[in-house]
Amino acid sequence: MSVIPEENVSAWLRSFQPASGTAPRMICFPHAGGAASYYFPVSRALAGKADVLAVQYPGRQDRHTETPVADLTTLAAQVFRALPKDRLSRTWFFGHSMGAALAFEVARLMEAELDESPAGLVVSGRRAPSRFREEAVHRQDDAGLIATVAALGGADPSVFDAPDTRRLFLPALRADYTAIETYRPAGTPTVACPIHAFVGDADPLTTVEEAEDWRRHTGGAFALRVFEGDHFYLTPRAGEVIAELSRLLQSTR
Repeated sequence: MSVIPEENVSAWLRSFQPASGTAPRMICFPHAGGAASYYFPVSRALAGKADVLAVQYPGRQDRHTETPVADLTTLAAQVFRALPKDRLSRTWFFGHSMGAALAFEVARLMEAELDESPAGLVVSGRRAPSRFREEAVHRQDDAGLIATVAALGGADPSVFDAPDTRRLFLPALRADYTAIETYRPAGTPTVACPIHAFVGDADPLTTVEEAEDWRRHTGGAFALRVFEGDHFYLTPRAGEVIAELSRLLQSTR
């Protein structure tokens, strides 16, 4: 078993609410172009029920001076180094879109490096690693990249109106799209922990069938939950999503 050196934990993780040391933990992984603050509503809704930590990738918000990472396996290794390694049996991972694939790769590293798994993995808005699509959003010019994100509902296009904002936001966005669009795991990798797949019934990036194929990537239990909505169904269906996450957390022993 190899030993990966630790990262600076404070740079990578954000906690928005105080939590009991006995509460189950949920670590949240943002989507492409997203930041830790996206999960503030989740943290607030689960206050008192879970210790919610959100991952902050380099190149955005308070880490805007750092170079974003354009390779998903490299990013997974860096995140793994920063995550707390205690209470893994009471720790859930939740990732949306790119964050789902990243959470899966971090869980694989935990099993390889520590011989331990998180309590469960919730993968949202992302097709199974074995389901490939040829995509090249990361090769588009800035206008095309902005238009793609706006069409998905991932960002208000007006945030790009100011040149300074574009300079801050676009490098991280392009790096994230490069990371997820070039992500090609070999074979059918699996984790031992249960996987719960969430998907919107009108998601243009992930069909229900592509989400269903996550069952091939776990040696544990699998469940699929289909919500009404598109790729960012999380916003209009926040109450339903939070209720399901709360139910999963309460099942943690």
